[in-house]
Amino acid sequence: MTSELDAALHPSGDGCALLRTMERLRSSKRTPSLLEFILIWSMMFLLRVQPALSHPQCLDFEPPFKPPWHLEFCRQYEEFGCCDQETDNKIAERYWDITELLEAAGQELCEDMLKEVMCQECSPYAAHLYDAEDPYTPVRELPGLCFAYCSEFHVKCHYVVKYLTRNQLLQDATVRDTNTFCSIVDLSDPDYCYPNVLKSPDLNSNLGRVVEDPRGCLQLCLTEVANNLRNPVLMLHSGDDTHRMFIAEQMGFVWIYLRDRSRLEQPFLDLSGEVMTTPWLGDERGFLGMAFHPKYRDNGRFFIYYSIQVNSKVEKIRISEMKVSAYDMNMADPHSERVILEIEEPAANHNGGQLLFGLDGYLYIFTGDGGKAGDPFGKYGNAQNKSALLGKVLRIDVDGGYSGGKNYRIPHDNPFIKDPDARPEVFAYGVRNMWRCSVDRGDPVSGYGRGRIFCGDVGQNRYEEIDIIVKGGNYGWRAKEGFECYDMKLCHNSSLNDILPIFAYSHHVGKSVTGGYVYRGCESPNLNGLYIFGDFMSGRIMALEEDKTTGTWRERSVCMGDKRTCSFPGLINHHHKFIISFAEDEAGELYFMATSYPSATSPFGTVFKFMDPSRRAPPGKCKQKPLPVKVRGKKFPFVPKELTVLDTNEKPTRPPPRKFKLTPKPPATNNKVKPVTATAGKALASTATKQKWKLNNKEAKKKNVPKQWKKDKMLKKQRLKKQMKENPLSKKSKDQPKLVKNVKEVKPKSNQTATENLNALKSSNSLKNNKIHTKGKTPHMKAAQKQMRPKTNAGKSAKSATP
Repeated sequence: MTSELDAALHPSGDGCALLRTMERLRSSKRTPSLLEFILIWSMMFLLRVQPALSHPQCLDFEPPFKPPWHLEFCRQYEEFGCCDQETDNKIAERYWDITELLEAAGQELCEDMLKEVMCQECSPYAAHLYDAEDPYTPVRELPGLCFAYCSEFHVKCHYVVKYLTRNQLLQDATVRDTNTFCSIVDLSDPDYCYPNVLKSPDLNSNLGRVVEDPRGCLQLCLTEVANNLRNPVLMLHSGDDTHRMFIAEQMGFVWIYLRDRSRLEQPFLDLSGEVMTTPWLGDERGFLGMAFHPKYRDNGRFFIYYSIQVNSKVEKIRISEMKVSAYDMNMADPHSERVILEIEEPAANHNGGQLLFGLDGYLYIFTGDGGKAGDPFGKYGNAQNKSALLGKVLRIDVDGGYSGGKNYRIPHDNPFIKDPDARPEVFAYGVRNMWRCSVDRGDPVSGYGRGRIFCGDVGQNRYEEIDIIVKGGNYGWRAKEGFECYDMKLCHNSSLNDILPIFAYSHHVGKSVTGGYVYRGCESPNLNGLYIFGDFMSGRIMALEEDKTTGTWRERSVCMGDKRTCSFPGLINHHHKFIISFAEDEAGELYFMATSYPSATSPFGTVFKFMDPSRRAPPGKCKQKPLPVKVRGKKFPFVPKELTVLDTNEKPTRPPPRKFKLTPKPPATNNKVKPVTATAGKALASTATKQKWKLNNKEAKKKNVPKQWKKDKMLKKQRLKKQMKENPLSKKSKDQPKLVKNVKEVKPKSNQTATENLNALKSSNSLKNNKIHTKGKTPHMKAAQKQMRPKTNAGKSAKSATP
């Protein structure tokens, strides 16, 4: 108790540091120097003008959310807060239980202030109000109240504290003076105490939106998902509802990670003996691409893209089909490889490497221009030469069998199928070295954007670009680089008819783009529709936001949130510099892979997951039900290595406030009736007529059940008062006895009350002859009815007779 009081009465922070400095000067009994004087007043000025730093957080240590349904009780937070309908109903039940106890005790209900205090569990700043953010102080059982509000609460409602908490310190403080009580429930930060937290423009102006720094940079946080990977070049899911993640290393290994982030002991695929790569820093060759067939769950087919060397001389890229093992769902069949296509590479760089299936069911292959610099191959280069397969987006049908001696067919609507000077596989051309492309899932509600293919195309000397791939499109290389001309002669050719990128940035920002994804996940609603990508060389993460009315895209800078923004359990606000690739899991959540040393054999690759600290989805909305995964071998549990913003051992000294339910003591069940006082009679009437507010099913939750309950309660109270007015307890006569209908025994509250009741019974001359009937108002009843006789004990009662 002493430690709790000490923690409450001795807050920490900049303001306290200033006070301690002033106290030292006062205790030293010396006059402060001019420099000290200026320093003190400067600190006071800065503390005064410093805006409150927004950090919404709930009592479960997660960001707030927008409730999916209307809140009936704590309506103040139905647009954004920490309560869904279920939590709101629980708070309401506790509230009605407490008011029932207050009514039974004959005390003022203090309804408004009691409701305001209890509903602070739903505030988007609940963690601040209950001091749950600070791991070195106890979690409060009452929210932090500003002094003026607390003073009013203590004067009007101090007696309700015992129903809100079992903390003896708080209960003892309620019987003391206001200053003592309010010093305990006060917060050191006056901006966050209630109700100031509702009035601060700094805390409420952008509530629920992605946090931005003064430069407009979107502040996001990360979680570590996997580590110790050797240059992870891709991560993808199989689309079979198992929610496994397949992570490929440049050396040719593909590993399976389960939902609990554990890794299987044996690799899914090992092509390290076939893949051409070296430990050289920045070598672009190796295992580069992989795609699962849209019907992988049924046919077990997947496709791979990797570098090979033939006879130790000729280098090629190979696209092959493989199948999963018939005996183990976590192992590929090493003997199932069927080569689909091989393309000779004239240089070691610009190898492309992306494979993906479009919504049309065809396989898209993204190749580089052949390497070196400036695409020097032929008169116009490989990219502008439609008869070459390099520098292209190819589209083939892998489900149609064989055609013309090839292990694939040409889709009938490929754009150049009838051009004798073009390869029929070509879908788009004029690309330099597209590194990482993705298919937009589309808006989860409207479906807008579904099927669009986004790519990041690496530039030469000046610009990096983002493109949306369309059928038959010419993306300009080598005539253009970004929006600018690269080859002047080709650039001014009137037949170029190129498609401009949706975004390009100069090499002052970064020198090697890594394409990303349009976020369509569930956990971070604010990110929906943002195309998030990065730069390999600079380590910068960027985002593009579409203006749907004009079709243009606007850059939104992304930066790691500061320590305060990312102060959630398990979050980090840093990553390795070299961003290799982006990924999307089966639920649509977004990841990226980065390393601190870009070599094929370097074991510093790490997978990070994006997280928006300003808003999350409502609890339960993003819950997945993955199919079971049969694991034959061992699993290696995930061991995080990155330093989190909060120490993993930093936990609150106790859990959030208990939500214990308070119910009144049930009345006795026998048929004995004891005399009642006016106060006890009021409690009896309330207890006999009040209903328990419960929501029995989901349909009832959507209706205004509490409101209807309250109406029924008031109507029953009015009928009861009218009945009591017509038949008051104090109005007894020889001709008109008191009428009671099935009244249960009510014990008097004290001996004094019982004695008063006994005296009242003795003073009534007609009590022995009067009879209490269960129905009717006729004064003359049958002689067989039993009479009420006072007992000799302190709690006198009367026996009721039936006609």
